[in-house]
Amino acid sequence: MAELPAVLILAGLAAYAVLGGADFGAGLWELAARGSRGRELREHVHHSIAPVWEANHVWLVFVLVVCFTGYPTAFASIASTLTIPLFIATIGIILRGTSYALRAGEPSPREEGVLSVVFALSSILTPFALGAAAGGIASGRVPVGNASGDEFGSWLNPTSLLAGVLAVASAAYLAAVYLAGDARRAGLPEMVSLFRARALRAGVVVGAVALAGPLVLRADARLLYDGLSSGGGLVAGFVSGAAGVTALALVYFGRFDLARGSAAVAVTAIVAGWGLAQQPLLLPGLTVEEAAAGDATLVAIAVASVIGVVVLGPSLALLFRLVVTGRFDPDEQAPPAVPRAGSARATLGVPPAVAIATGGLGAAVAVVASGWLAGAGVAVMLVGATLGFLLLAVPDEET
Repeated sequence: MAELPAVLILAGLAAYAVLGGADFGAGLWELAARGSRGRELREHVHHSIAPVWEANHVWLVFVLVVCFTGYPTAFASIASTLTIPLFIATIGIILRGTSYALRAGEPSPREEGVLSVVFALSSILTPFALGAAAGGIASGRVPVGNASGDEFGSWLNPTSLLAGVLAVASAAYLAAVYLAGDARRAGLPEMVSLFRARALRAGVVVGAVALAGPLVLRADARLLYDGLSSGGGLVAGFVSGAAGVTALALVYFGRFDLARGSAAVAVTAIVAGWGLAQQPLLLPGLTVEEAAAGDATLVAIAVASVIGVVVLGPSLALLFRLVVTGRFDPDEQAPPAVPRAGSARATLGVPPAVAIATGGLGAAVAVVASGWLAGAGVAVMLVGATLGFLLLAVPDEET
């Protein structure tokens, strides 16, 4: 039970990295929305993220709540030492939301330009700050205790800079893949070509940063490097690399819906690898077992999480399904055709029950097992979650 909150935190971080990351990345591409097609690009970006941009923050809230409830000592140590990057990320989220909302009020061209710049810069600042904070935790620079770590060195170091750059680059890549698929569905061939090219370039950048990662970690965070170069961490690294290469190939051939799933697996594997490499430590000198709250609290977290999944899961699946099938598209004469039952199943060759059973089995193994077997359970759970998302929310493009 002590490991359950850690599994939930990793799952929430993976969801935020994939969904929220794509959201932030869309704002990043708006920074390059200049020239004759600049306005068209900005309109496409804002239309694509409009239905989901607030929904994605639910994962960040989930992670924070589970962390301070399940591991209160660790949360207090992290929040007090990493106050600066977490504050920067919070300001970025506020500025981003404000600039996005004000844009709907028919601003003047000059005001719209200012709002666009604020929106884009905050979309870069937030994932970088969050990535830098994660790098500080992963590199062991957050000691146990109230504000016990260096307020600047804890997040301004080679590992944190690597994590921040990787977060921004991954967000840009995910967003480009998603926006290319949305453009194809909306019948915007110029936008398809534009974001396909950007997705390929961003994918290459992500791969280059990931390849440089071991060199940085070996010199700056040896314990993390050892964890990622053996056991479950190494497996997660191979999965991420293979999924990333597959996603690039799918983007090259224009299979954007499948590329979304493969890119999501690549990013999710990075998060899983971090968790596997760091176990059993949560912070230096503090194991997961030692940091965990009492049994009654852990049981309450488990029950609340199950209830939350039952309520939230279908709601988000419906929301994403409506988005990707074009039900929110403007100027539609008639609602787009509802995807045929089983169309995604036919594409993937996996019945929904199998995906649900796979995720449930992985979660059960992750909770009751330990060592590499627990890591394998996390990986199986994430695979089941990814398949379930594809089956529920990503219909075939032809439909």
